[in-house]
Amino acid sequence: MPDLEEPAEDAAERAARKPASETDAERRRRRAQFLRELGEAKALRERVQPRRARAARMRQAMRMRTFRW
Repeated sequence: MPDLEEPAEDAAERAARKPASETDAERRRRRAQFLRELGEAKALRERVQPRRARAARMRQAMRMRTFRW
């Protein structure tokens, strides 16, 4: 897996000097990385806490069954 972590000071510096007009490509790249990391975190949580993950899936299924259009 590539090195996705970056030092905190670099991220803080970039946030402080963020350009006023961020390009769409940069925004999409950051969003894609965020979504990848979110998916990895969810998969890890399911492996570490299978009972809670199952309960969360059941709650989500119940919400979907009772949702009205």
